[in-house]
Amino acid sequence: MTRSILLRDGVAQLFPGYFAMVMATGIVSIASELLEMSVIARVLLVVNVAAYAVLGALSAARLVFFFPRVLVDIADHARGAGFFTWIAGTCVLGSQLGIVSGRWSEAFWLWILGIGLWVVIMYSFFFAVTVREDKPSIETGINGAWLIATVATQSISILGTLLASHWGGSLEPLLFFTLSMFLLGCMLYIAIITLIFYRFTFVRLTTTALTPPYWINMGAVAITTLAGATLIQSARQWALLEDLLPFLKGFTLFFWVTGTWWIPFLFLLGAWRHLVRRHPLSYDPQYWGMVFPLGMYTACTFQLAAAMGLDFLLVIPRYFIFVAFTAWLVTFIGLAVQLAKDALGLPARRPSSSAQIRG
Repeated sequence: MTRSILLRDGVAQLFPGYFAMVMATGIVSIASELLEMSVIARVLLVVNVAAYAVLGALSAARLVFFFPRVLVDIADHARGAGFFTWIAGTCVLGSQLGIVSGRWSEAFWLWILGIGLWVVIMYSFFFAVTVREDKPSIETGINGAWLIATVATQSISILGTLLASHWGGSLEPLLFFTLSMFLLGCMLYIAIITLIFYRFTFVRLTTTALTPPYWINMGAVAITTLAGATLIQSARQWALLEDLLPFLKGFTLFFWVTGTWWIPFLFLLGAWRHLVRRHPLSYDPQYWGMVFPLGMYTACTFQLAAAMGLDFLLVIPRYFIFVAFTAWLVTFIGLAVQLAKDALGLPARRPSSSAQIRG
């Protein structure tokens, strides 16, 4: 098989959620910068800009040359939610550019692009799965990737709030918008996690169905915590935010506690999947959906401690960053090995169709 055919097939079959790599790399970089690990943060920034450019080019090619497949994917209950990584990846990269390198001008344009993608993907996906006639059961239709709708929404809130310090116009409309997105993201999490928790506890769970994106159960509340903490830190810029501080602090702490509760449970499920049931452990693009929550929990805990004066919590991110970075490094090595095998034409294990559908 020639390289041109391999490239064409790769574009045609591109996993919709691959921008989770950009999300994961960006947030581990941001967490590293917050913890004064600037060398790692800047190296990951370079990697992420390159990853975003490559994935953006491949996604654009897929839109142009394989648009019917894109339409099929976005109307699919299981795969369609992966498109929300386009939004979250764009805004996380914007936040990374601003925090790590001070490039707030580029961050602004990525924010604008993220908002445009949010409008198109949010309403296309939910409209498509709502009017679809042959709907799947909750067992095959719902998965952790649906919560990336929350992540995408909160990523817009965070980047917009960060941009407020560099905003040339009136702050009230901007902060009202970012506050509204924060609240909308909270609503989406509460609605979707109810269905996922029902699936976990009342529907038979198999190792094939227990895919890495279920870590977004924690990642979605972690980014919600970060969005709340960012608003709390910006409260002095708008009187309404100051009035809402008791609510914001209580709600933000509620989501952090929820995210913390998920971590031991998800590790137990991972151990059950790979150690007890012996599910093979090999590279899968969906593993970026596990790295992102680990990095996000590190960053959100650091910012929560700063926003609410909870200095005793800082011990968590100081050690958790190594868990997040190790997970990123292992996944990145897995990607490099996979790409090398593809380039050499060597046989490699691909995610099963059922795994991609369910995950």
